[in-house]
Amino acid sequence: MDVTHLAAVDSTRAARVLSEVRAARLAGQPAPVSPRPVIERSWERMLRGGIDPDHDVRAAPLSREEVRRRRETSVLRHVLPVLREGLLAAADVAHHIMVVADEDGRVLWREGSPQVLRKADGLGFELGADWREDVVGTNGVGTPAVVRRPVQVFASEHFVRSLADWTCAGAPLTDPRDGRLLGVVDVSGPLETMHPATLAWVGSVAKLAEARLREMHTESLERLRAVAAPVLARLGGRGLVVDPDGWTAAVSGMPYVRRVALPKSLSAGRIRLPALGPCSVEPLAGGWLVRAAADQPVPQGPARIVLDLRPARHWSVEVRGGAGSWVRELSPRHAELLFLLAAHRSGRSASGLAGDVFGDPARTVTVRAEMSRVRRYLGAFLEHRPYRFAEEVEVEVLLPADPRDLLPHSTAPAVSRQRGVEAAP
Repeated sequence: MDVTHLAAVDSTRAARVLSEVRAARLAGQPAPVSPRPVIERSWERMLRGGIDPDHDVRAAPLSREEVRRRRETSVLRHVLPVLREGLLAAADVAHHIMVVADEDGRVLWREGSPQVLRKADGLGFELGADWREDVVGTNGVGTPAVVRRPVQVFASEHFVRSLADWTCAGAPLTDPRDGRLLGVVDVSGPLETMHPATLAWVGSVAKLAEARLREMHTESLERLRAVAAPVLARLGGRGLVVDPDGWTAAVSGMPYVRRVALPKSLSAGRIRLPALGPCSVEPLAGGWLVRAAADQPVPQGPARIVLDLRPARHWSVEVRGGAGSWVRELSPRHAELLFLLAAHRSGRSASGLAGDVFGDPARTVTVRAEMSRVRRYLGAFLEHRPYRFAEEVEVEVLLPADPRDLLPHSTAPAVSRQRGVEAAP
């Protein structure tokens, strides 16, 4: 039986047939027709896992603060425009909603028909909810994450009875660099909204989102290559520049390698890499300089960081070290944070920085997200718990001639106080 086409012609009949199939399988009796293989294998996993088909179990949803934190750190935030453009307009007309969940099955975004969103709330399909397959049974979020391909789940193909009036089609979103699961995009709605083309539609948009991630990675390597070229030109021997995940931006004096396996916690200094042997590692803006030579000395002397806050805008941070120097322009928020860390060399906690920047020590999620972004280009020079510049780093702050011109955009209480302190005679 082709349930998708039957449902498109007569959704009521299709739902009735699937209900009979489900009841027979759960009772261990012959079914009138066989369930689709992807559904049957999912049901078998549910039976082995002890999922109750007649009572849904809803894990407590994440708090709003945790949902916000996950949104800010999820790679999926970069492809939301692609997903919205490809899915939302048609989903709204068809009385569907678009749902995006992370790799843990937690719902991070829901958009679409307000009426359908209210129905989803009644099913526990809400922000922060856990829709892994081994929690809520066969469904359009959890099952695609398990089988790693698009899956449509209609009516009683859902293992748990309470979802039998629902239809959904979901596709996994994977990191095109290494195939790691990033999350799932799903289009869902009431039973009568089912259409056989929905699955292909959702799968195609998911591929567009993955293509955008691939483009972003290529763009980031191009930016790193621009930093790497002058650095490698000054160095003798074998060396390469890689991004934080080990993808190669440029090489010198050695054959090109696509990727280098880096340890999870990498810091400047000597290290042995499986593909290269003894190496010395130094941080660059957006990546690492790796010198692959057993007798290559590690540059000595402390690194020097110059934080230039003199312009009215276009603030920058310059790093001077053994690999030469590089400069990065700072966003207004990053300029604030680095200024505050330079003013407090002993360090600031996340809550302390939240109070400094927002006047609200509870806004730690936002601070941690921003500091995570800062550490992508200054990671080797920053420590955390508390956040602070590393002890061996020399930090110089270039301030405007008039203290009142210090970060004029900033409303951060600590910056405002600093203006007043510096301006006092």
